[in-house]
Amino acid sequence: MPRAYATGSEGLPKAIAPPPRGVPGRDAGYDSRVLALIERFRSARNDPSRAVLEGFHAIKHAIRFSAEFESVATCDASKLQALAAQLAPDVALALSRLAASVTSAVFDQLSPSPPETGVIAIAKRRVTTLTGLSSARSAAPMVLLESPSHSGNIGAVVRVAAGAGAAAVITTGTNDPWNPGALRGSAGLHYALPVLHADTADVAGRVLIAVDPGGDDLAPGMIPGNALLAFGSERSGLSAELRARAYARLRIPMQPGVSSLNLATAVAVALYSWKLGQ
Repeated sequence: MPRAYATGSEGLPKAIAPPPRGVPGRDAGYDSRVLALIERFRSARNDPSRAVLEGFHAIKHAIRFSAEFESVATCDASKLQALAAQLAPDVALALSRLAASVTSAVFDQLSPSPPETGVIAIAKRRVTTLTGLSSARSAAPMVLLESPSHSGNIGAVVRVAAGAGAAAVITTGTNDPWNPGALRGSAGLHYALPVLHADTADVAGRVLIAVDPGGDDLAPGMIPGNALLAFGSERSGLSAELRARAYARLRIPMQPGVSSLNLATAVAVALYSWKLGQ
């Protein structure tokens, strides 16, 4: 059973009362502990050291991969226990110990889009550097996303990469790979492998391979374990600068008239081609 930590939730009551009726204002009537909880979740969304995990599956995976939790809140403890018993009994005990109950009125203020499963959490991000990746020994490829524009695509790529056993997911550009939308897309699997933003596409000891329509047809056995597989955005593709620096360019064979694949699908094809060629 992996360890799960609750470093900041000890002071939260197990049930937080709603505000007095008839008091106007979004936060009016809440006591200081409730206001502190609401503010904690609001500020965590833009905190580069913390991650907001929305929904049961994201929190389930974070527990499995030993995330360090700050707060876990649920508006329906019975529903949460039933979900855990049905879908993830291995995390049920840890989740019951971590989760503090709040009213639906409070829960609705913890996220712009409160998850239907009635549970949300804050955890510390996993800090990884390119230097650390370079020194880590792994026989699996890393995935590089050059300036991805859609948070959901980033999360879906992380989910695929975790399933395929990739060594890391690296992004460049302006999109934070740990933002709440990306974490929703990954179902919390950011904690299953290193995920980081970098200003450069260079990782020491890695062979840069561009997945690009102008390359040679991809087949099992063509991707080495020390590859850094580079993918561009669905609209713009890879930059000319990155394509020029690549050791090799590989294309995913497709039927005539089909111009592109979803980003996560393309990553899945490449990674599982690598696995089949091992």
